[in-house]
Amino acid sequence: MVTAALTPAVLARISAIGPYFAVATGLRPGDGGTSPAEGSGRGFRPLTDLYADQGALEDCVRAVCGRLGVDRPRVAASTLHLGTASRLWSIALACAAFTGRVPDLAPDRLWWRLPARGPLELRLIDLREVDGKAHPALHHTVVVRNLVPWADAVRRVAGVSPHTLRGNAASALIGAHRVLLSDAPHAPHAPRSVVPLVRALLERPPLVGAGTWHTTPSGPLAFQRRSCCLYYRVPGAGTCGDCVLNPREKTV
Repeated sequence: MVTAALTPAVLARISAIGPYFAVATGLRPGDGGTSPAEGSGRGFRPLTDLYADQGALEDCVRAVCGRLGVDRPRVAASTLHLGTASRLWSIALACAAFTGRVPDLAPDRLWWRLPARGPLELRLIDLREVDGKAHPALHHTVVVRNLVPWADAVRRVAGVSPHTLRGNAASALIGAHRVLLSDAPHAPHAPRSVVPLVRALLERPPLVGAGTWHTTPSGPLAFQRRSCCLYYRVPGAGTCGDCVLNPREKTV
């Protein structure tokens, strides 16, 4: 199938699907910031800062603790990790589905800030593509460039287990593909199927073994992770649909 160009207009169309798919392009005057307290709205910073600057990540975790009403940094850190993984998978997978191309989400050019509410805001300051076929390109730009250093950072700061972080990464991928296969008005059917890509990614480290999955008659993969993201510890929250704590029949 002939691929389409990956342009800011395409990213704008993908952003309309929902907040986890939203990514702006370029930097506006005043966007760049130096404070790690991104919740204050002082500007965007490269994701490399979030991965390498322990103070920046600790500030984010404290902000998420406040939002969730928890005093357990591990719970907030896992929630932040899962939400950020969902942002990365959603953007990359949607681009592959709609254009056959994968954006280069290099963390030095993908900038972030923590808004007053909702997931991290992202800006891709330099729109480029990853060479090669979609599956290896997705693995490289999302897993190698981002999820590996992201998991290392979250583990250092909050002690979240590698097992939980691996489950978060797989769960985020599953969630993104379900939205793309849904009948939501802003998620029209993409010309390319994402299911083969998702299966290939789930069979490759570090996602392999993170959960059990199978194809459903309606199209999306049914998935149950082998770990828990800890969100059930938030006051008033329950377990997620694919949580290991749920009876299996509830997730298929």
